[in-house]
Amino acid sequence: MIHRIVFHNNRLLPVEEVRLSPGQAGLMSGWGLFTTVRIVEGIAFAFERHWQRLTRDAARTHCPFPFEESAVRSNLAEVLRANWVREGSARIYAIYNQFGFWRSDETFPPADLLIYSAGLPAHRETVRLGLREHGRHAASPLAGVKVTSWLNNVWNLHEAQQAGFDEVVLLNERGEVAECTAANIFCVREGKVLTPPLSSGCLAGITRAVMLDIGPRAGIAVEERVMAPDDLCQAEEVFISSTNRNIIAVTEIAGRPVGTASRPIMEKLELAFSSYIKEYVQAQVPATVKP
Repeated sequence: MIHRIVFHNNRLLPVEEVRLSPGQAGLMSGWGLFTTVRIVEGIAFAFERHWQRLTRDAARTHCPFPFEESAVRSNLAEVLRANWVREGSARIYAIYNQFGFWRSDETFPPADLLIYSAGLPAHRETVRLGLREHGRHAASPLAGVKVTSWLNNVWNLHEAQQAGFDEVVLLNERGEVAECTAANIFCVREGKVLTPPLSSGCLAGITRAVMLDIGPRAGIAVEERVMAPDDLCQAEEVFISSTNRNIIAVTEIAGRPVGTASRPIMEKLELAFSSYIKEYVQAQVPATVKP
């Protein structure tokens, strides 16, 4: 559940005082962008990577994005202080306001900026995944863009949970593995960590990007590779990654057991990722308050 104090455009407000309007065309049609940021010891982890993705996606979707990185980072820090957040998560939204017929004549900025925080969602130590054909459209010009039109994700997740699964593997129109609804997916084959390429239609996840960077430094080969469902089911290890959950092992896909109880590669990568987070957070702390 989100915390009470929210940043909306130029000020902090209690959530019940934030006013969004049916005249904001992007709000009603889902034309907007967002990102979810992990908060560690009061620090927005990998903020620069999130910002790069937001600006890239804004250009790709033609969504106005008249915001400065340093200002938004400062606004986010205000929200964290107001809600006393040390460990948790935050979301940054940009909502396109002024386009099309179904808009009002209210005075709106080109895009609304919304920032709010929350705790970390509960999750299992291991997860069971369903399987959904045509869950991603890799050929779409908006494939891999993190937009507020999120129905495909939440609907597929709801369907999977109704069937007793925790998440679901989304296949693209070619039958290739793309991702889950809110996580990237990885498997281990012959000692290598494999993950679908961006051409599969998957999101360029922040945790995914970090693991592609740090894997080789930890002595782990991490590669992008086109995969079919059988590649996951025959792998020695399968796991998913996301901002809020880091890395979680997968034990079943569509009723088929996957992997083994021993997950040495995943555990090694998890340790490397934890070290990377720690180093990042320490680097953000001002020198005057470092021991």
